[in-house]
Amino acid sequence: MNEPYHEEVEHFYTSDLKKPPVEKVNVWPCTGRSSSSSGVSFSCPHVFFCLSLLCQIGNLLGHPQCLDYGPPFQPPFHLEFCTAYENFGCCDQERDNSIAAKYWEIMDYIDPQGHKLCGAYIKDILCQECSPYAAHLYDAENPQTPLRNLPGLCFDYCSEFHFNCHSAISLLTSDKHIQECCETNKTRFCNLLNLHDKDYCFPNVLKNTALNRNLGSVVADRKGCLQLCLTEVANGLRNPVLMVHANDHTHRMFVAEQLGVIWVYLPDGSRLEEPFLDIKTIVLATPWIGDERGFLGMAFHPKYRYNGKFYIYYSYMDKKQVEKIRISELKVSASDVNKADPHSERNLLELEEPASNHNGGQLLFGVDGYLYIFTGDGGKAGDPFGKFGNAQNKSALLGKVLRIDVDGKSPDGKPYRIPPDNPFVSDPKARPEVYAYGVRNMWRCAVDRGHPVTKKGRGRLFCGDVGQNRFEEIDIIVKGGNYGWRAKEGFECYDTKLCRNSSLDDVLPIFAYGRNVGKSVTGGYVYRGCESPNLNGLYIFGDFMNGRLMALQEDEKTNKWKKQDICIGNTKACAFPGMISSYSKFIISFAEDEAGELYFMSTSYPSAYAPHGSLYKFVDPARRAPPGKCKLKPVPVKTKSKRIPFAPRAKTILELLNDPPTTQPPAKSSSPTGVTRTLSSKKAKTTPPTKIKVSAVKPASAGKKTQKIKAKAKHHKPKQKMKVTKVSKTTPAPSLTKKTPPPTRTKKLPQRKEQ
Repeated sequence: MNEPYHEEVEHFYTSDLKKPPVEKVNVWPCTGRSSSSSGVSFSCPHVFFCLSLLCQIGNLLGHPQCLDYGPPFQPPFHLEFCTAYENFGCCDQERDNSIAAKYWEIMDYIDPQGHKLCGAYIKDILCQECSPYAAHLYDAENPQTPLRNLPGLCFDYCSEFHFNCHSAISLLTSDKHIQECCETNKTRFCNLLNLHDKDYCFPNVLKNTALNRNLGSVVADRKGCLQLCLTEVANGLRNPVLMVHANDHTHRMFVAEQLGVIWVYLPDGSRLEEPFLDIKTIVLATPWIGDERGFLGMAFHPKYRYNGKFYIYYSYMDKKQVEKIRISELKVSASDVNKADPHSERNLLELEEPASNHNGGQLLFGVDGYLYIFTGDGGKAGDPFGKFGNAQNKSALLGKVLRIDVDGKSPDGKPYRIPPDNPFVSDPKARPEVYAYGVRNMWRCAVDRGHPVTKKGRGRLFCGDVGQNRFEEIDIIVKGGNYGWRAKEGFECYDTKLCRNSSLDDVLPIFAYGRNVGKSVTGGYVYRGCESPNLNGLYIFGDFMNGRLMALQEDEKTNKWKKQDICIGNTKACAFPGMISSYSKFIISFAEDEAGELYFMSTSYPSAYAPHGSLYKFVDPARRAPPGKCKLKPVPVKTKSKRIPFAPRAKTILELLNDPPTTQPPAKSSSPTGVTRTLSSKKAKTTPPTKIKVSAVKPASAGKKTQKIKAKAKHHKPKQKMKVTKVSKTTPAPSLTKKTPPPTRTKKLPQRKEQ
């Protein structure tokens, strides 16, 4: 390689950037590669890091992404300056104002003729920070790569800019080396700004219909599979059956293992060393693969902040060796908010289980404040209990949705009250606790929070009901509803005789699928969080046996639900820091945190004693909320137990792309946000520089005008104008006389935002 050119390239990527001691990932040698556009060859072991990355992955990372490594967003307020990106991009109003101020500072050095000739070029270049493809334009998809000083410009556009305004280069960057080598050499300058893939350079990226057709929407592949991403949140869990929050503004997450242990996870991602509750000596659980017994349900009282009450559902063996289900109430410890008082247990309800399977297990509070209990039909196969089975027998509590008031007591001495509007309180042949019936074994139900603005859908109860041998179904629970089992399975008859005599008023599923899709449904949640606006209204669920993730979208005109598969870990769509490409197969449960973000738990070995379970969080790579909108302010809690920092086990997509095969274990380092980033144990030849920080702050007033920005930028003394001489197309623009340009602003390492 030509050494002077090598130095120019390296200066272009590293000028004005501080170099902290950051561990580098190893790069593969790629001697003899060349840039197809410039014809410049290089030897990879001696070249700067960014070109090494391009050798490995080419244009795999060309996807919408901002300079803070997050997806683009819809600005909450109108952009006055970079108006091309006011509908979707990487700038909020505050950042837009900052870019406008920088523009006017530069233009103060240019005479009126230069304004006309170069103003549009300079504005275009500065505003590429707001492009939805800003990270790609600046080679910033990966935090480990150096950042360009200037965005990637298409060669023709760059040539025009250099021909007309080459003297403005020193105003856009203060790097002396680039100024000296490139102000008079168009080819060198435009080769530096060249991008590996021509579709993404500016302004081609604006004209590419394939890139912009569905920009900002949930990405779907050719088969219609929704492309979502995951982050690993917890690991080493023994069959994690649930995650719940206390709705007490602390944003703690309580994760329960099937054998009867509940762990506390704090907002920074750490876990407390001592469990919230440990009743594994009471809970009936075995190491058998697929055993359905154990700790199965938990719900916090709606007024937990004030009364400290919560409720649990678990299997146990009584003194007569009879298997039972117990639903009981406990309280938090008076001396430690992160510990339950095991001696406070108050039994609410016990049910004898005739078989070891179909144990139900869901507990939740509805928007009405009542506790809903979801029981299985008693087990075995085909609900063989009694003439019509437990599920159709309203005098039995198995195969039901029960509703009770835990804040009262019944006149007959029961430790709970029957809500007066329960549907069968006047039926002498029915148990008054019954709210709905005809269910087989509902595994995981959830309450819809409703649309964030309109609250439409609020209070709906979604459940996944596991089928016998033909169909799995998703139901919405309604008061008094008969869900058909054992007469029906999904939309079809199961017991032909019962089916012929069944009521026409049976509640049909909103969706059912056969064994060609999956074998054991795991119910999920309707997404109502803040961080991924595109997902609002999607019901996301999965299948335990084959690990399939799916989503249902309601057609509001027909009230029909359309199913789409979810594909995780696409190398291109999910090439963001912290995103992973795979998950453990057996999907046990879904969860929602206090902010409404969605998670699921799965394991690679479904045994209650096997520590192979993990917790994952869904992320939409196509669009996020505007910076600052989803910022959490957790109420602090005192912790007496030791905090164990989260240590990820899954390799991120960027690590898989960057790291060659190695037998050495990766070194780990924790970031200030509590998210641990795993780096390769091998180091590259050079240290990557610090990246530019794109501010993500509260937007300024929406009424602020560009003229005010300009006036604010002119508080300094008037500067000598740069004279621009109009030139013909055959005569290169002369060097322009100018004062010392304004100092380049300090560029800081961007922090990952916890929204």
